[in-house]
Amino acid sequence: MFLFEQWNFSLIRRHLGFGLNLAALGLFVPGILLPMFSLNMEMAGSLSGSSLVSTIVDKELSIIATVQELWEDQRMLVAALIFLFSVCIPVLKTSLVGLAYFKPGTQTEKRLFNFVSNIGKWSMADVFVVAVFLAILSTNHAETADTHNFSVFGFKLALDISTQTFSAVGEGFYYFTAYCIVSLIGTHLAWSAIDKH
Repeated sequence: MFLFEQWNFSLIRRHLGFGLNLAALGLFVPGILLPMFSLNMEMAGSLSGSSLVSTIVDKELSIIATVQELWEDQRMLVAALIFLFSVCIPVLKTSLVGLAYFKPGTQTEKRLFNFVSNIGKWSMADVFVVAVFLAILSTNHAETADTHNFSVFGFKLALDISTQTFSAVGEGFYYFTAYCIVSLIGTHLAWSAIDKH
C-alpha cells in the first residue's frame, strides 16, 4: 500500500512539474517580448525666467529589443550573452524537461534531467538578468540640478540646468520574473519525481 501511495505521489509531482513547465513557457514568451522597463531622461534649462525642456532618452525595452539594440550598436558579445542566457538556455531547459516527461522510467529521462541539472547553474543567469533590470530601475527619479551665475554687459543672469531620470517596470518584467519562479518550481517537482537509482 505504501509503495502504491509513494508511486502515486511521484506521478502527481511528475505531471505537476510538466504542467508548471508548460505554464512557464507561456510566461516566457511575453516575458521576452513585452517591455521590461521604460526609461525617460529629461534635461531642463532655465535662464532668467525662460525655460527649455528637452528629452534626452525616452524608450521602452524588452529583452529581445535590448539584444537587438546592443547588436546594432556593435556590442555583439553583450548581446550574444544576454540572448544565450535569457533566451537560448531557458528554451533548451524547458524543452529537455518536456522531452523527459514523455520518456518516463527510462535512462533517457535520467540523462536529460542530469543534463538539465548540470546546466541549471547557467540557467540561473535568467534570474541574473532580472537583477540587472532591477539595478537599472534603482535610478528611478534621480535628479541633478546645477545653478550658474554670470554677468553679460553688466546684467546678472542665473542659468539653472537640471536633469531628471525616470524609470518604471514594464509588463515583461513581471512575466519574466514569474517565468523564472514557475520554471524553477516545475523543474524541481519533475526532477524529484524520477527514480535517481
